[in-house]
Amino acid sequence: MNATAIERIIALLGAFVVAGCALTSLRAEWKKTGLDDHVTKIMLALLTVGCIIVVLVAVGVAGRT
Repeated sequence: MNATAIERIIALLGAFVVAGCALTSLRAEWKKTGLDDHVTKIMLALLTVGCIIVVLVAVGVAGRT
């Protein structure tokens, strides 16, 4: 294995862990209605989208030029 493959595996595992935590937190925040809770929901959703992008790049679907 070369360094690039190891970095991709670490990024993939990290993205799954972070996305899982973000989705769990988002589920816990879902019923709250305060303004700060809505901001938290948006931030958690964007964090999950970022993790999806990292997964796509790590498996080679996106990011190739």
